Amino acid sequence: MDIRTGQIVRAPSPMESLEKQLSCPICLDMFTKPVVILPCQHNLCRGCASDLYDSKNPYHYSGGIFRCPTCRFEVVLDRHGVYGLQRNLLVENIIDIYKQQLEKGGNTLEPPLKSKETKEPMCEVHKDEKINIYCITCQTPTCSMCKVFGDHKDCEVSTLKVVYEAQKSELKNSIDLLGASNSCLRAMLTQMEENCKAVEENSQTQKQKLGEKFDLLYAILEDRKSQLLEQIAQEQDEKVAVVRSLIQQYNEHLQASIKLMDKASQTIDNSNTAEFLIAAKQLITEAKDTSKNSHLQRPEPGFESMDHFTLFTEDVEAMLAKLDFGVRGDGDQENEEEEEEEEEEE
Repeated sequence: MDIRTGQIVRAPSPMESLEKQLSCPICLDMFTKPVVILPCQHNLCRGCASDLYDSKNPYHYSGGIFRCPTCRFEVVLDRHGVYGLQRNLLVENIIDIYKQQLEKGGNTLEPPLKSKETKEPMCEVHKDEKINIYCITCQTPTCSMCKVFGDHKDCEVSTLKVVYEAQKSELKNSIDLLGASNSCLRAMLTQMEENCKAVEENSQTQKQKLGEKFDLLYAILEDRKSQLLEQIAQEQDEKVAVVRSLIQQYNEHLQASIKLMDKASQTIDNSNTAEFLIAAKQLITEAKDTSKNSHLQRPEPGFESMDHFTLFTEDVEAMLAKLDFGVRGDGDQENEEEEEEEEEEE
C-alpha cells in the first residue's frame, strides 16, 4: 500500500519487469533485432544506434563518436560504424522467449516446453528420415541415408550445426560489409550534393563576372561612340559656319549689285544730258568693278562630303564573333591582379 495515497499498489509482474529491461532507451519500445552491445555494456537497437550515430557524424568517412543515451559513455567507432559493434545474442534470445510466452499467454519466465507436434524437415527421398546433415559438394541439406545409400554417398558432408555457424558468420560479415559500403555511399552522396551546390554557386559567380565584363565593353563602346559623334558634330559646325559666311558675302554682294543696277536704271531714265554725263562715268566704273568682283570664294569640290568619318568595324566584328572563354596562364593572371591593384591605388 502507498502510505501517501492509501491506495494499494500492485507489484509489477516478472513479465512486466522483464519487458522494461528489454526496452530500448531511444525508441522506448522493445529491442528490435539485431541488438548491439556498447562498450559500457548497455544495449541498443542497431537501427536506433545507427540513427544516433548518423545524427552526430554526418560525414563519417573513417568512423565517429556518440554518447550512450543511458550512461553518457563516449562510444568511439571505426569505419564500420555501428556494424562494427558486437551483437548481444543473449538479449535477442531472451526477447524471442519473451515473445513466445506472450503468444502463449504465459505469465511466468519458465522456458516453453518443446512441442511434441513440432514438425522437423524430412528427406524427400527417404520419407522417414530427418534432414540432419549438409552436403558440402551439392550445397544442400540432406539425410544420413542419402549419404550412405543415396545420391550423396560420394559427396563431402558436414553437420548442420557446423555449416549453420559458418554460413551465419559469413552472412554477418556480409551484413557488416554492406553496412560499411552504405556508410561510404551516404558520404559520397553528401559530397556530391555539396559538389552540386558548389557548381551552382560558382556558375552564379561566373555569370556575374561575365555580365560585368560585357557592361564594361558596352561602356567603352558608348564612350568611343560619343567621342566620334562629337568629332562629326564639330566638323559639321565648322563647315556650316564657312558656308554661312560665304552666303552672307554673296548676299551682300548681290544687294550691292541690285542697288547699283537700280541707280544705273534711274540714271538712264534721266533726260538731263549734263546730269547723265556727270553720273554715268562713275556708274560705269562701279558696274565694271562690281562685275569683276562677282567671282567670290566658293567651297572646294567635295567640301560637303563626310565620308572620311566612315567607320570600318569588320575586324572588330570578327573578333567579337569569336569571343569565347579561354584558359589564362599564370602570367596573365598575375598581370591582371597587378592592374587591379594599380587601379585601386589610383
